Amino acid sequence: MGIIAWIIIGLLAGLIAKALMPGRDPGGIIITMLIGIAGGLLGGWLGKVIFGVDSIDGFFDLSTWIAAIVGSLILLVLYRVFTGNRRRA
Repeated sequence: MGIIAWIIIGLLAGLIAKALMPGRDPGGIIITMLIGIAGGLLGGWLGKVIFGVDSIDGFFDLSTWIAAIVGSLILLVLYRVFTGNRRRA
């Protein structure tokens, strides 16, 4: 897959992860989308390392989307843990 496909999958995976974990995020929609892009990469890497599968088969494969969404959820939880206690001025 090309970089444009990764960006699109990441953006959509970030939105899906945000829908699965509603609530206030310290960042906005841009941060959530960036987390989605990084989460897609993380999910693909974890799928390969932990399960030994190539979870990045193609744009329309279910395994690619599941890996991207799970990776986005992991990063969204970590982001909330590390930045959730900061107060806004």
